[in-house]
Amino acid sequence: MAEVNTGDGGGHGKHQKKRAKKASTRIDMTPMVDLAFLLLTFFVLTSTFSKPKTMEINYPADPPPNVVLPKINNALTFLLSKDNNIYYYSGEFYPKNNKDGKPETTLIKTGYGKDELRKVLLDANKPTRDKVLQLEDRMKKKEIADTTFKRLANIEKGKKDALTVLVKSDDKASYKNVIDLIDELNITMIGKYAVIDMMPAELEQLNAANDANPTETK
Repeated sequence: MAEVNTGDGGGHGKHQKKRAKKASTRIDMTPMVDLAFLLLTFFVLTSTFSKPKTMEINYPADPPPNVVLPKINNALTFLLSKDNNIYYYSGEFYPKNNKDGKPETTLIKTGYGKDELRKVLLDANKPTRDKVLQLEDRMKKKEIADTTFKRLANIEKGKKDALTVLVKSDDKASYKNVIDLIDELNITMIGKYAVIDMMPAELEQLNAANDANPTETK
């Protein structure tokens, strides 16, 4: 609060000239300091601090010895290499002159653009994605709670017939390319994916594909 102290200015004598009164002010800063601390406390208690962002990457456990792993029918495998090269194939990998007599697996080259990698994932994951979008529409209409939506969406993504994506990279691939691919998996609502080691036969065919399709670096 401000206080104004005034004096009589003198001039009590009969013939003395009356002087102008001088006012002195003193500002009390206590209420302003209290208000500042109240505002500071309010903003601290009501502010939302940024939370650290993490990315979930699935690494499969090593299988027990002498155990034959089941074949993955609905699967896409992506092979990442140098110069932003990315290839993929569907189903099981068959090298040249394999014992099963199957045709050699052909690697298909794509890119990281929306009309390349994302389109491949959207087309392959369309049945599961359509079901998740239907659940999301029900949640927006308040037919189901958000927790129910998350639970049902995870069930759809984890079904046996849902798309499985395997991510493999050689020692020349960049960390950024792996992260970009996993981002696209999350965007296209793919729930089953894992980062695993590349087989020697895959690496051999990948190197051959790189030599046959050199990428111009900028």
